[in-house]
Amino acid sequence: MRTPDARDEARRPSAAPDGTARPRPTQADRSARSRTALLESAARGLSRHGYGHLKLEQVAREAGYTRGALYHQFKDKQDLALAVCAWFRETYWHEVARFVEQEPDPVAALLTLARGHAVFCRRDVARVPIALRLEFSGRDHPVGREVERNYDTLLGRVTGLVDAGRAAGAIPSGRPAKALALAYVGALEGTVIALAGQAPDDELFAARAVAGVLGIAPPP
Repeated sequence: MRTPDARDEARRPSAAPDGTARPRPTQADRSARSRTALLESAARGLSRHGYGHLKLEQVAREAGYTRGALYHQFKDKQDLALAVCAWFRETYWHEVARFVEQEPDPVAALLTLARGHAVFCRRDVARVPIALRLEFSGRDHPVGREVERNYDTLLGRVTGLVDAGRAAGAIPSGRPAKALALAYVGALEGTVIALAGQAPDDELFAARAVAGVLGIAPPP
């Protein structure tokens, strides 16, 4: 009888903590895992270097894959950057925006957005939108259009909450809601950038900064 070797062990399902055998990862599982790793690596690269200086070989290497594996998932750099924008939008929804939409009170929702955004921006991929908006400013490019679409989604969410807060009498009337939303996002981004790496002050002062823009009492 042949003695089991390493290949047999590799083929054998690993055991879960309760002793049951874990199912082997499917090809779809492996593909999804590699795609996520490549997207996170590309997001880090875009945050640090921007689109123009992004190197696909470096993206693949830092993700732990070959360049061929990257091209199996994305046809070129533009396709990869567009996928990063979509991934960023989905990640932001999961970690920030869905909690905002669970708040029935518009002022509480706006403060939740500020705090959640500050916490999210502690991640090393969080500068992607700002880096790409600056790089593609004034240019008609598919990546720039996608970044602006994400930005407009955020502005639209803030504008709607401002309108709701004014209708409820919780936010004072004044300049158009769109102008207030632009000021809100500007104050939020500027505060978070200035206090990068200084938790929990980034979260605290992000909420206080937007409260000042909205004309409401600062949160405790």
